[in-house]
Amino acid sequence: MDFKQLENQFIQELNALYDREESKQLYYMVTAHLCGWSRSELLIHQNEYVSEELFSNFDRIRKELIMGKPVQHIFSEAWFYGLKFKVSSSVLIPRPETEELVEWILQTIDGQQGKALSLLDIGTGSGCIAIALKKLRAEIGVEALDISADALNVAKQNAISNEVSINFIEADICQYESGLKYDLIISNPPYITEDERKEMHQNVLQYEPHLALFVTNENPLIFYKSIADFAKINLNPSGKLFIEINEYLGKEMIEMLVDKGFTDIVLKKDMQGKDRMICCTI
Repeated sequence: MDFKQLENQFIQELNALYDREESKQLYYMVTAHLCGWSRSELLIHQNEYVSEELFSNFDRIRKELIMGKPVQHIFSEAWFYGLKFKVSSSVLIPRPETEELVEWILQTIDGQQGKALSLLDIGTGSGCIAIALKKLRAEIGVEALDISADALNVAKQNAISNEVSINFIEADICQYESGLKYDLIISNPPYITEDERKEMHQNVLQYEPHLALFVTNENPLIFYKSIADFAKINLNPSGKLFIEINEYLGKEMIEMLVDKGFTDIVLKKDMQGKDRMICCTI
């Protein structure tokens, strides 16, 4: 069997769970992981023979994908903003829309190069937001908080592998108090309601931490309210709060932030046109 035949077989067998384009992307990711080839390099090798050992590795990964296991968990790694992150069932897999949040933050602070800004990332999970910002703006003092000790262990490993220094805090933001002040507070907290759970892909429900995903239908803004209350006290004058939000709750989020005294509230859509993130000032 050559690589072109392997590609056709791989894609066909994944069709029950993924559409053709998703299956192709998964094949390219697996090839890059096992062979170290880009898509253009794969074209060069597509008529070459696939060894028994390599075919066995492809087959093992294919079977795990068919069971619904995310490819990032199979590899135990994910890429975010050009950086490699360890992932496990204790943390969410970094999403492209969160990269957009990081990009917005970087654009906002672009005119403050060299300034010793302070930053707190609430609900850090894998540490992807905090680590990416620290990697790109080394002068920023970064702290990252999470309620999960297991998540923080993953985040600490990611900080080491990406060669950044971050102060990690194990705490529940709904109860956490601090005398420290920050120029930036950032969060991508749980925001998926129980009603929305029914529409989610099985591989998310089975393999990603529900602690980092879900809130009740009755109080979907529970974490945002606590984050806003904390930010009111702990942001420096003219400091900014950046938050990723539930696409269906933009209006409610703005009303809540106005009630709590925030100003300069900007609701921003992601690349798919969904209300996805907010920046505001206290």
